[in-house]
Amino acid sequence: MSEPVRRTWEYATIPLLIHNTKAILDSWGVDGWELVTVLPGPGGADQPVAYLKRPTN
Repeated sequence: MSEPVRRTWEYATIPLLIHNTKAILDSWGVDGWELVTVLPGPGGADQPVAYLKRPTN
């Protein structure tokens, strides 16, 4: 049996502007980034941060 292919990832964190969230995420999605989660940023819930990933190979 062969060993399974191991996938590697790269990650990005980006601040989200609440009034423009969809456009920001869509532009990253075009480049192959997948949204993992959105969490409050250091400034609280009014400054959310998106965590994204995409395969490196």
